[in-house]
Amino acid sequence: MPSSVRAEMVASVFTIEVQAGDSVEAGDTLVVLESMKMEIPVLAEIAGRVALIAVAVGDVVNEGDILVTFV
Repeated sequence: MPSSVRAEMVASVFTIEVQAGDSVEAGDTLVVLESMKMEIPVLAEIAGRVALIAVAVGDVVNEGDILVTFV
């Protein structure tokens, strides 16, 4: 069953730390968001393999937008 990581706030995508196909452990940084000049790391809550990265650097995301999907 696929699982997704969603944005928790309105922010810009500052960096993407993973690629599709990467295996990650819980606690690994997936994406770094920027909001009000603060960098906010988005961490994996579970171990898994990245299936899809739904954003690009510079994108503006809204609360609830999917950032990364796992297989």
